[in-house]
Amino acid sequence: MDITRAGTQPSAKGPANWFAGTVRIDTPFQRGDPARVGGATVTFEPGARTAWHTHPLGQTLIVTAGLGRAQREGGAVEELRPGDTVWFAPGEKHWHGASPDTAMTHIAIAEALDGKAVDWMEQVSDEQYRSG
Repeated sequence: MDITRAGTQPSAKGPANWFAGTVRIDTPFQRGDPARVGGATVTFEPGARTAWHTHPLGQTLIVTAGLGRAQREGGAVEELRPGDTVWFAPGEKHWHGASPDTAMTHIAIAEALDGKAVDWMEQVSDEQYRSG
């Protein structure tokens, strides 16, 4: 058993090549081999969002606070609220983040395949983001 106590790990700023806007990432559970699952609590300030990306084994989001948005390629922008759970299928191109006026926090869970859990792509344009 390994207990990671709240407040013992520093928060990180979301890298500009993966996110637009102000994003804080807390990684309470990231494990190495043989485990494949990892997760983070991610807080997006109003208007902040991920870049387009995919996950080789899919991704689950659990919205814990605020008001968010998510979109899969070719689909409508969907509104996210606390308690909502979102599943992105393996290889499904998507993005997620806060609404324009309200921050959003979610827990993100993904498994790694051959050591890789995410493939980052281009930024979401303002037009794509506003289409919600």
